[in-house]
Amino acid sequence: MFATLDMAQRAKPLAAEAFSRFGEVVGVGVVRVGDGYGVKVNFRRSPSAGANLPTDVDGVPVSVSVVGIVRQQAAKCAPAS
Repeated sequence: MFATLDMAQRAKPLAAEAFSRFGEVVGVGVVRVGDGYGVKVNFRRSPSAGANLPTDVDGVPVSVSVVGIVRQQAAKCAPAS
């Protein structure tokens, strides 16, 4: 399955909506998949056992990861000269 960058970008909000019924989605991004693009959906916790997660959204391949809680990190300051 080959998807263009534009297709993957359009699929992001659709994936967020579709996957939210399986658990708390904490992020959705575009990733390279072979010569094309896909969507990566990040969950806070593992979806229920036996959940039938879609493998694509509008022809765009989807990968899923469980990443836990997403927190903003403090900015790193450059060392003083």
